[in-house]
Amino acid sequence: MSVLQTLQDRSNNACELCASKENLSQYTIPPSLNENVANDLLVCKTCRDQIEVNTAMDPNHWRCLNDSMWSEHVAVQIMAWRMLQRLRNEGWPKDLLDMMYLDDEALALARETGEHEEEANKIIHRDANGVILEHGDSVVLVKDLKVKGSSMVAKQGTAVRNIRLDRDNAEYIEGKVDNQQIVLITQYVKKL
Repeated sequence: MSVLQTLQDRSNNACELCASKENLSQYTIPPSLNENVANDLLVCKTCRDQIEVNTAMDPNHWRCLNDSMWSEHVAVQIMAWRMLQRLRNEGWPKDLLDMMYLDDEALALARETGEHEEEANKIIHRDANGVILEHGDSVVLVKDLKVKGSSMVAKQGTAVRNIRLDRDNAEYIEGKVDNQQIVLITQYVKKL
């Protein structure tokens, strides 16, 4: 059975965050790169667009987290925690965060994207033009890059999709080039 089928079965074909039954898709929680049941959840388009910051945040939509934060599935718990962290200035999410429990391993993974950090303390990744990069963005290389430890050269103009950010260093991102996961320096990429 595929990961998507397993997610559909466990969620009864409903968004695991808001319970919507429309426009569902599989979502892998960052910084995970492997699609599997432990790292993925089924989300609707509305939730996905707000998670990926493609649309403005609608705090009232996320009141559904009052229910979904109690899910037995760690990926759902982590996304609920992250979204509550983003909304913590609204007031009501702080109460939910105080009630929520994540074990140490899940909490460490939840914190990897820095949602709990104050804006002033967050590491911001910028491309060669100063544009802010986010998890899942696509970038293009602005010069040929020799990949350390291999004979591979990543050519200028190569598109790198679904990047992952290094939370400890604003100059590093990760992505796949020719099916090989590599670390890229942000000054040599441009956001698409």
